[in-house]
Amino acid sequence: MNQFKMIKRIGTASVMLWLLFGSMIANAGNGNEMKLWYAQPAKSWDTEALPIGNGRMGAMLFGEMNKEHIQFNEQSLWSGDNNWDGGYSTGDRGFGSYRNFGDIFIDFNNVGEAKSYQRSLDIITGIHTTTFESNGIKIHREAFASYPDQVLVFRYTANKKGTLSGKISMTSAQGAAIVAQNYALTFSGVMPNLLKYAAKLQLVNEGGFINVVGNNLVFENCNSFTIYLDARTNYKPDYNAGWRGADPMPLIEREQAAAQQLSYKKLLSRHLNDITHLTAAASIDIGKTADSLLAMPTDIRLKKYAAGGADPDLEEMMFQYGRYLLVGSSRPGGLPANLQGLWNNSNTPPWASDYHNNINVQMNYWGAESTNLSECHIPLIDFIVAAQEPCRIATRKAFGANTRGWTARTSQSIFGGNGWEWNIPASAWYAQHVFEHWAFTNDKTYLEKTAYPILKEICQYWEDRLKKLPDGTLVVPNGWSPEHGPREDGVMHDQQLVWDLFQNYQEAAKALGVDAEYQAKVADMQQHLAPNKIGKWGQLQEWQTDRDDPNDQHRHTSHLFAVYPGRQISLTKTPELAQAAIISLRSRSGNYGKNINTPFTVESTIGDSRRSWSWPWRCAMWARLGEGEKAGMMIRGLLTYNTTGNLYTTHPPFQTDGNFGITGAIPEMLLQSHAGEIHLLPAIPKEWTSGSFSGLKARGGYTVDCKWNDGKVISYRIYSKTPQKVKVRVNDEVKEIISEKKTKIKYI
Repeated sequence: MNQFKMIKRIGTASVMLWLLFGSMIANAGNGNEMKLWYAQPAKSWDTEALPIGNGRMGAMLFGEMNKEHIQFNEQSLWSGDNNWDGGYSTGDRGFGSYRNFGDIFIDFNNVGEAKSYQRSLDIITGIHTTTFESNGIKIHREAFASYPDQVLVFRYTANKKGTLSGKISMTSAQGAAIVAQNYALTFSGVMPNLLKYAAKLQLVNEGGFINVVGNNLVFENCNSFTIYLDARTNYKPDYNAGWRGADPMPLIEREQAAAQQLSYKKLLSRHLNDITHLTAAASIDIGKTADSLLAMPTDIRLKKYAAGGADPDLEEMMFQYGRYLLVGSSRPGGLPANLQGLWNNSNTPPWASDYHNNINVQMNYWGAESTNLSECHIPLIDFIVAAQEPCRIATRKAFGANTRGWTARTSQSIFGGNGWEWNIPASAWYAQHVFEHWAFTNDKTYLEKTAYPILKEICQYWEDRLKKLPDGTLVVPNGWSPEHGPREDGVMHDQQLVWDLFQNYQEAAKALGVDAEYQAKVADMQQHLAPNKIGKWGQLQEWQTDRDDPNDQHRHTSHLFAVYPGRQISLTKTPELAQAAIISLRSRSGNYGKNINTPFTVESTIGDSRRSWSWPWRCAMWARLGEGEKAGMMIRGLLTYNTTGNLYTTHPPFQTDGNFGITGAIPEMLLQSHAGEIHLLPAIPKEWTSGSFSGLKARGGYTVDCKWNDGKVISYRIYSKTPQKVKVRVNDEVKEIISEKKTKIKYI
């Protein structure tokens, strides 16, 4: 039994027992199903080092033996000006960028030649481990990022007393001076935009001695030692407060003191009970990898998979890895995951490591609701709420002083900043996430207090902006199909986003029983939106003019938003449009036009279409279109062409949206709920002959478990807070059942 299944079985309250005795159990098998592991230290930050994160802070660990390197971040360390509206600059002022916080180096004395080296990251427990033998001594290093206690913890032990000696240094990536005193290293400073920042590393030893030598902490003959790291800024997500709050160091001191009052075992137990209630909340089983392959390091498995080998557990790991990264970079009270989650080693990261709202930040959250991580969705919604006022001001400046509502430029910062080109339907896409949190949770208080006001205000923006043509149809003026084609009226991507917004608003208003007159107005506008069109070669048109090129393999598939993540086009409700979408998607994948006779394969998806985030989007769309084989090929394409040895996805360069996106796409193959029913196994490839999933979520507040054999559902469970009627499509049959409050298996 692997560690993930063990945690699901025993519950998080007993996780410490698993840690104490789990190694004995794992030795009976391989224990590597949900563990990334390697036989050598990392050299490259973005392709080999491994991430830990607590939703606010993160670190990348290299697992080096002689000189351990830990690079760390805190998600609010940003340059740039408050409420920026204009060009896209990534320096100290203007739009700004996300920044590197700092580095820690631990130089060990007398390591010697190492044997039996292994470094690993367990993506269920969030524990990074490095082990090896040196001079006959077994060394064990352990690290985790604690959300309950808001510190990063690094533990170093040996099986022989008095053998750990060396020095610890820390650097600020923003140039702040290091102060060494009282067994601690600290730094603090002020960015050019007046953002204050600070960090503290506290060292606690068992046995031996600690001395301060210059700006270093020197440890001698220790039995073990533990490092506690905390870093913060004075960022406050409040436009009215100027995006600044209290000085960071006093809070750091309090958090450090509180953490050190707890034993290491207690800190670890609190971390495990917290993280596993999220990471272990959902699972998939799509096949069994050969034990001989599971016994290999992750980077070797990836190479064998890319060469065409079968490794279903690697695909399962990729699903869980995206969930792990979201847990590590997006927790309540913090900021949403950015283009790199929160892991960044540069002061000039690609695209500022910002919030890109024409696909990327949305893709980060595609798996939040469906994979049972609703609370990890909250930071994005809080970000939307916080950004409303500066976006209103920028919107009125761009579109007229009397404009109601708001939208945003393509790039956004944490200080209300808007940069680069206007992405005019951005707020409509944000509104989808605001609505989906309600759709999956049925939290009526949230709907009334948070979601509904946002949805209505954005509808008002479009009420004022839509352009009426002579025939009475409504079009989005001066639109763009990101990132493709000219600016013109009625671009299908924009039309589809506004249709989705209007649909979501109506459902929200009906659920609350409010604004009947405005409901009718929005419904009328929706009915008059210029509809989707089928073009001359059977494709779903990208523009009002029928000029799509069948040989175009552009990475974006913006005009297929209505398939996924939208819900305007489906196989059951709009079959002709769904078939047109299939033709368009084949074309974008290099499988139409000149290549119409080319068999559809992973390799036939060519050129610009090979992007870390393109594969997941197409995987989800193929799943919505009932094409399980092609959806499966997209998973293989991502792992083959755009995944590095540490399972980070690369555009290139490194971006986590591919990791997050595939986590959202895979559930669409197993469970769909966008078309008014729960559809079990809508699009699984033939390789997934038998399997199961548990803990996936469906709209309406349902949690679903399912088991199948020979491609047919053999058992399932659907439950909710209170029993209610629900339509379920099972093995091509639609039935109405009553959901169960308890997790009772419902057999067919």
